[in-house]
Amino acid sequence: MSEELLEREEEQFKELKDDLKDEKEENEKKEKEKDNKKYVTIKKKKSTIKYENNLRLLQIELLKFQNYVKAQGLKVLLIMEGRDAAGKGGTIKRIIEHLNPRGCRTVALEKPSDVEKTQWYFQRYIAHLPSAGEIVIFDRSWYNRGGVEPVMGFCTPQQHKDFLREVPLFENMLVNSGIIVFKFYFSVSQAEQKKRFDKRRKDPLKQYKLSPVDQKSQELWDKYTLAKYSMLLASNTEECPWTIIRSDNKKKARLNTIRHMLSRVNYEDKQEGDFSVMNEDLVLSGEQEIHKMEANLGNASINLKNGKKKKDKYTSEKIQNMD
Repeated sequence: MSEELLEREEEQFKELKDDLKDEKEENEKKEKEKDNKKYVTIKKKKSTIKYENNLRLLQIELLKFQNYVKAQGLKVLLIMEGRDAAGKGGTIKRIIEHLNPRGCRTVALEKPSDVEKTQWYFQRYIAHLPSAGEIVIFDRSWYNRGGVEPVMGFCTPQQHKDFLREVPLFENMLVNSGIIVFKFYFSVSQAEQKKRFDKRRKDPLKQYKLSPVDQKSQELWDKYTLAKYSMLLASNTEECPWTIIRSDNKKKARLNTIRHMLSRVNYEDKQEGDFSVMNEDLVLSGEQEIHKMEANLGNASINLKNGKKKKDKYTSEKIQNMD
């Protein structure tokens, strides 16, 4: 083979080698770009990261709490009440998210059937009370008769009056039977409630939450406030007290609810720290809330006997600043 031919072949081989190298580099570049497209940088606020970390630690404690409830054969009942869009559902979701569903149930009853309307008012709720080793969460409860029913005219004034008289007796029976009762009232401001209603109207995935009753909640704010006041006066007892959760900030409301619940029971391997400290200004006792409402009402005259009120401009402004 001549030297000229040999040089030509070497040159061709070199060109081929360079082409292969370029092709390889190009392919690697494309693969890298392709991989980069798979990942999106998500930025989170420090407050969100802190919330998620605290929630995770509290959910671990909830699992310990549930195991203790099962081992000791305890019966735990959580009653979640509050105005529409106050944050009850979101809190329940975070409580049960990692719990064993075999030992935890959520109860959200529809409006009473024709048959149930003929029964003793509390009767339809009794079948759903917890058994030994079980946690039951009522997403609204018999307190419908303390709030939405009298405000919307779904019960008579006499039925409302009877309920306020009977409910502390009924709950005392539950406590005496060994049921550990937590009663949470989620307190949302009028402005925040309106904002949440507006979001629900715009979000197709949340529109199912809106009902004709919700639409009237803003219009009937004052009446709901007075119904809440009479309900707390009648049912905030030493045996079965209310805990008021300020819920304009949903995340803080969720954490504070779990913190309060865990603080009431000394379960095994209980861990405490910054994550378990409640925001004292956002968690009130029922008695504190009653005093606060009375102070805000000022000169407003409330007739608890017939559920009516004398209302002037001063009274209206005071009530609008209350939940």
